[in-house]
Amino acid sequence: MARKKKKAEQEGISAGWINTFADLMNLLLCFFVLLFSMSTVDADKYEQLVTSMTERINIFDGGGAAVGEGAFVSSGTDQLVSISEYFNEYENSGEDNQKSEEQVDKQDGNKSEQGNQSTGEKPMNDKAKAEEEFLKKQQQEQKEKAEKLYKELTQDAEHQNVEDQININMDKKYQFVQISLNGALLFESGDIEFKKNMVPLMSKVGDILKRYADHRIKIEGHTDNVPISGRYKNNMMLSTARANTVFEYLVNKKHMKPKETEIEISGMGEYEPVASNKTRKGRAQNRRVEIKIYTSK
Repeated sequence: MARKKKKAEQEGISAGWINTFADLMNLLLCFFVLLFSMSTVDADKYEQLVTSMTERINIFDGGGAAVGEGAFVSSGTDQLVSISEYFNEYENSGEDNQKSEEQVDKQDGNKSEQGNQSTGEKPMNDKAKAEEEFLKKQQQEQKEKAEKLYKELTQDAEHQNVEDQININMDKKYQFVQISLNGALLFESGDIEFKKNMVPLMSKVGDILKRYADHRIKIEGHTDNVPISGRYKNNMMLSTARANTVFEYLVNKKHMKPKETEIEISGMGEYEPVASNKTRKGRAQNRRVEIKIYTSK
C-alpha cells in the first residue's frame, strides 16, 4: 500500500514540469512577438515560422490557423488582433511611404531643375537682351552724331567756298568725320612748308576747325611709296613733319589752344594708301593730310 502511494506521488511530481514549461514557452513567445512587432518583418516568413512552431508544440489553439484569427496562446490571455493582417499592413505602409517619398523627391528634383533653368537662363537671356539693346541704342546715337557733324562740316565748307578743294568723308563706324587735303597741292615734293597759294585754303580750313574746338582732333600725314632723299630719311618722317606743319599753323595762326582742344598728330608714311601707287594719279591721291574730327568730345 505504501509503495502504490509513493508511486502516485512520483508521477504527480514528474508531471508538474509540463505546466512550468508551457508558461515559459508562452512568455518566450510573447517576447519574440514583441520583438517582431518593433521591427520590419516579412509576414509570409513569420506566418510560416509560427505555423511550424504551433504544429510541433501546439501552443496556439487550432494550430497555425489560429494566427489568421488573432487567437494568442490560450483563452484568458490578451488578444493581438489579426497578427498577420497587422504585419501585412505595416509592410505595405512602409513600401507606400517609401514610394511616396521617392515620388516627392523626384518631383522636388524636377522642380529644382526647372527652377534652376528658369532662374538661371532667364536672367542670362534678359541680360544679353539688355546689353544688345544698349549697344544698338549706343550705335544709333553714334550714327546720329556723325551724320549731324558731317552735315555741319559740309555746310561750313560751302559757306567758306572750299567744298571743291577739300574732301569730307564720314567714318564707316561713325567715330569721326574727316577733312582730306591734297598733299600735292599743299606741299612741294619732299618739302614740309605750305605753298604760298595754299595759305588762304588753310586759313579757311582753320576757321572751320575752330568751331569744333570742343571735339578731339587728329592730324595725319600720308605719302606715296616713292623713296625720298635729302632732309628726311624716309616717308614716315616726312609725313609726320607735314602733320606737324598743319598743327603749328592752327596753333600759331588760328590761335587754337592745345590745352582746350585735344589735338593729336601722327605720320602714317606710305602704309595707308587710298589708291594704287603704280599710277601717277594714284600716288597724287596718297600724298595727303587728313584732319579727323571725332564725334566724342
